[in-house]
Amino acid sequence: MVLRPRQPKTTMSTAITTASTVSFSRAVSLPTYEPLGFNDANRYEAWHDAMRKEIQALRANRTWSLVPFHPSMNVVGSRWVYKIKHRSDGNIERYKAHLIARGFTQQEDIGYSETFSPIIKQATVKLVFSIVVSCDWKIHQLDIYNAFLNGVLDEEVYMKQPPGFVDSALPSHVCRLHKSLYGLK
Repeated sequence: MVLRPRQPKTTMSTAITTASTVSFSRAVSLPTYEPLGFNDANRYEAWHDAMRKEIQALRANRTWSLVPFHPSMNVVGSRWVYKIKHRSDGNIERYKAHLIARGFTQQEDIGYSETFSPIIKQATVKLVFSIVVSCDWKIHQLDIYNAFLNGVLDEEVYMKQPPGFVDSALPSHVCRLHKSLYGLK
């Protein structure tokens, strides 16, 4: 069981219109927890901005194109995963949202033929650090947005449009993935 603190009643809000043209208020106050689902996150402007940035990055990277749905397609779902990034002093640096493909619904030989997960080995990290120390170099940390979105897919993989970001002109279309997403096999 996950316990989450109660959120204070919203005093400031902004009216918005979703893809389904339903108006509602979104909290301007900053959330202090990581939501478990889209409906919970979409109540807060900070999480909505994080999702919008992720969608913009996916579109700029040409991760998918919308195609008409056909019943013969094996279409996987998608969901949002949320993470609060903190500074070293504990303050919130930013809100991060990742679109995850529900790859567990993929069927072998239909949606994929093999799995691959790029990781770095601990021995490699130790080697790099030892070179840095021996050469008296400085180390800088950086956060790479959309790191796994460079892998071009060989198979045809179809995904439902992301929750909250369904194209209003093409609501029955699905995303044909051209590049890898988190969660795919």
